[in-house]
Amino acid sequence: MSDKLHNEAHEKAEILAQALPYIRKFHGKTLVIKYGGNAMTDPKLQADFAADVVLLKLVGMNPVVVHGGGPQIETVLNRLGKKGEFIQGMRVTDEETMEVVEWVLAGEVQQDIVGLINQAGGKAVGLTGRDGSMIHARKLKMHDNKDPSIELDVGLVGEIVAIDPSVVKALQDDAFIPVISPIGFGENNESYNINADVVAAKLATVLQAEKLVLLTNTEGVLDKAGKLMTDLSAREIEALFEDGTISGGMLPKISGALDAAKSGVNSVHIIDGRVPHVLLLEVLTEQAFGTMIRSH
Repeated sequence: MSDKLHNEAHEKAEILAQALPYIRKFHGKTLVIKYGGNAMTDPKLQADFAADVVLLKLVGMNPVVVHGGGPQIETVLNRLGKKGEFIQGMRVTDEETMEVVEWVLAGEVQQDIVGLINQAGGKAVGLTGRDGSMIHARKLKMHDNKDPSIELDVGLVGEIVAIDPSVVKALQDDAFIPVISPIGFGENNESYNINADVVAAKLATVLQAEKLVLLTNTEGVLDKAGKLMTDLSAREIEALFEDGTISGGMLPKISGALDAAKSGVNSVHIIDGRVPHVLLLEVLTEQAFGTMIRSH
């Protein structure tokens, strides 16, 4: 064996050995992963993500995937000649848009992810909030950030009333990897579009997950100068909301993450989905690839 090959083999063994304490620590634990952004649209990153999820399952963890699909929904709406509209980071959803959301998320996007994970050697099962009566929702009452007395109507956007995780538990106890579309249902059987970050955060809380991992298109939470903040407490985050450092699409992501951290999820990570195999790097190494949020 040449020295070069010998060194490479040695390096690989070192890396695997370093992963052992993390594998031991998280064995049997639930990880809720919000999958979105570039990681979801770039074929190479898609394959990396699927392989990572399967590996985590095979070493004894219980990954649960919640996915978004903003760009895919946008593409179909454009095809239909509809313009997507957002208020405070939430998609305004009329009935026609809701049909598109269900069709794109629960159909195309979810089945693509299920297929990728299965191709990588896992056993993925696609679910929406209707399956097993999982996500009970009602119409979101959204208040204006600047004037809370003003209520904004964003259509069929839902807020979560309750999550019944029994179908997820039944699947994950049985070697399956649940892949969940963020669609809830109301008391009259109507469908609601729910922000995927919010669903992931609430599901992590209900499942008492060890970790909530949110894949994004940024390095993590950035300060005003654009520098990555690797470790934040609840108090520090509230200050960042106050001074407007955190805004737009990051708002629902971070407020959900904060709720999860305060409600017993051990650690919440907002990580850069553009980094190959970022999920493995986050879970199985020391290296921080984004922002970790602590409850205190």
